[in-house]
Amino acid sequence: MFHFAPPQRFRRPDLTPMIDVVFLLLIFFMLVSSFDRDTALSIQAAGRTPETPDWPGPPRVIDIGEDGAVTLNGGKVAPGHLAHMLLDLMESSADPIILRPRGADMQDLLTLIEDLGAAGFGRLIVMN
Repeated sequence: MFHFAPPQRFRRPDLTPMIDVVFLLLIFFMLVSSFDRDTALSIQAAGRTPETPDWPGPPRVIDIGEDGAVTLNGGKVAPGHLAHMLLDLMESSADPIILRPRGADMQDLLTLIEDLGAAGFGRLIVMN
């Protein structure tokens, strides 16, 4: 008669290290997602309404070049001086300003919109 070895007990895998890895991954992705915040710009649709007055004051046309250079009414302007030069041309900060991205990157345009918004200029018109 054959005598076989006694059957070995089935050994269950230890799940503790796997649970630790899952929790570490969970914490990692929670931290990564909290550092990546999206920003939003408030943009209003352009249009003329009956209560919209005619263009107030002198023209205010800002061109953004391909290299990110900014010009106001055809003259080059340093980005830090743009808000002061615009105030000289405006009756109030609610007067419209025309932005023309002449081959500029979208990021350059958005940076300028954010800078002008932070300076208190709210009526920005983007033209192609």
